[in-house]
Amino acid sequence: MLSIIIPVLDEAAVVVTALQRLKPLRERGAEVVVVDGGSCDETATLAGPLADRVEHAPRGRASQMNAGAAIARGDILLFLHVDTVLPDTGEALIEAALADGAQWGRFDVRIDGSHPMLSVVAGLMNLRSRLTGIATGDQGQFVRRETFRAAGGFPDIPLMEDIALSRLLRRMGRPACLRARVVTSGRRWQRHGVFRTILLMWRLRMAYFFGADPADLAQRYGYRAAPR
Repeated sequence: MLSIIIPVLDEAAVVVTALQRLKPLRERGAEVVVVDGGSCDETATLAGPLADRVEHAPRGRASQMNAGAAIARGDILLFLHVDTVLPDTGEALIEAALADGAQWGRFDVRIDGSHPMLSVVAGLMNLRSRLTGIATGDQGQFVRRETFRAAGGFPDIPLMEDIALSRLLRRMGRPACLRARVVTSGRRWQRHGVFRTILLMWRLRMAYFFGADPADLAQRYGYRAAPR
């Protein structure tokens, strides 16, 4: 059984559309778990009728996705951003990859938007991921439940949790790098400027590689601090 875990925060504008896209998968037996990180809008209320479970957890994708994994019933976990769309055959592709021996994997990605550089960025993301065995959250990471537990779940850090998990999972085997593409929103890229965002992400990844504190990187990325 596939459990789709979606972390959300103040996503009332898009959560209904995102969950409606997953209705066919729910009808085929997949489970959808939405984990809210303390939204100030109606995200959790709107998600309720369109998900199997709506959980609340401390703000932060790592915290929220770990909470979702803890209550999910499926033996396959798919961590999906609310603004990322699966390919039509995504469920079957995941099952085939795991049946072929993979313990975890991800999709190629396409970034939705009009700027021509977005296709270049996506292409480089896919190539880098294939070469390094590191997956990002935008690529729809999936993993066997027992493998996720053996890795200890997402490290509880406010940024780069997807890279940190990939490093742990990579010790257990290379990821299945599916060439089918998920489509993720380019809203952040276009809001903050494509080139500016590219440079920011390069700097953050390089800083993380050299041991920078993920909490400091999260502030530089623009994440809001959780209320005390």
